[in-house]
Amino acid sequence: MALPPAHRLTTASLAAAHPFVADTGLGGRSVYVGRDLLGGPFFYDPFELYASGILSNPNAFLVGNVGRGKSSFAKTFVWRQATLGRRAWILDPKGEYAALAAAWGVTPLRLRRNGPLRLNPLDPPGVPAGAAPAERQERATLVAALAEASLDRVLLPTERAAIAAAVAAVSVAGVTTLPRVVQALLDPSPASAAELATTPAQLASEGRSVALELRRMVAGDLVGLFDGETSRGLDLSAALVVVDLSALAGSGALSVLMAAALGWMATQLAHPTANGQLLVVDEAWALFGNVGVARWLRSAWKLARAWGVANLAITHRVSDLEAAGPAGSEAVQLAAGLLADSETRIVYAQPPGEADAAQRLLGLTPAEVELLPRLGRGVALWRIGSRGFLVRHELTRAEQAIVDTDRAMRGNAAGDPVAAGA
Repeated sequence: MALPPAHRLTTASLAAAHPFVADTGLGGRSVYVGRDLLGGPFFYDPFELYASGILSNPNAFLVGNVGRGKSSFAKTFVWRQATLGRRAWILDPKGEYAALAAAWGVTPLRLRRNGPLRLNPLDPPGVPAGAAPAERQERATLVAALAEASLDRVLLPTERAAIAAAVAAVSVAGVTTLPRVVQALLDPSPASAAELATTPAQLASEGRSVALELRRMVAGDLVGLFDGETSRGLDLSAALVVVDLSALAGSGALSVLMAAALGWMATQLAHPTANGQLLVVDEAWALFGNVGVARWLRSAWKLARAWGVANLAITHRVSDLEAAGPAGSEAVQLAAGLLADSETRIVYAQPPGEADAAQRLLGLTPAEVELLPRLGRGVALWRIGSRGFLVRHELTRAEQAIVDTDRAMRGNAAGDPVAAGA
């Protein structure tokens, strides 16, 4: 019996000709993202997937070259999550989320030197009258991370002990702030010294380098940002809170500033909500190169489930993870650990030179790696656990003003979906 003649067709028609080879998707109890190019509509919600056991953690890593679609996805994803009652907190180093904030009817928290706004990264959750030991330890860890980022080196054990003693002394009464911690480092109390079996003079000497470096955030070139209590009257109950660092984008201390801002945001996120919260960290590559900050960030990433938070880190290239330091260094290991704690990976087009890093760090198949340089604008490779999807992100005409990027995007009538390309 002769076989029927072969029939050629494009991949666009393949799903209709052979419908059972298409992936079943992740279900519809989520936020619409766009079209699965090998299936139907694509929906995604980290909280639903975590609750159903598909994901073991809700964190995500978003990678993509400029102009390929990652920013459009990040903004519309946060916007659409609001329909499920999600709150979102965004760390915005370049001031790119102003249009999204305006659509929400909120004003970004814009930090600038000697400006009217102060954020206290050492605010305790709930602002209790006295700090519990665990809270003191968290504060000391953040202060140590800020010191390591400023000094650009790993702290000595004596310096860590001096920080812990200063934080403990300041936490006994009043609001813990960086100026008070700096003062306690420069002039430790006899009780703090006795607890470490040393003298106040010796303890002051051991913590002096840390105190002088942290002083730049109190009275130096970074004054007027994190040098006091959090400003009163801030509306932190809105569905969206954006911390805008764009006025400081040219600062050589970007990782310090981002870490301090994240520290403050972490104190606010430590209040779990019924619907879950999103934390978006744009330009996350700036945090990878400093061991102290990366160590603190990974610790915060691991607390996502306890806080009911889904973290989203955004960077340009997969190799940003390996650029954190020399091969095998702790900084590189911490960056890779951050990726390991992000079970969702969303990858927009990457240069051919990123192929090896993508396969090694993201666990992509050779076929997926080959696709990366050829992905069109608005198309991303999604890895969710062990499953892969090829998704074209779509946005409505109304959402184009929110993403505020490529004016060449065109749709038909208002509300019709169009491919995202920025």
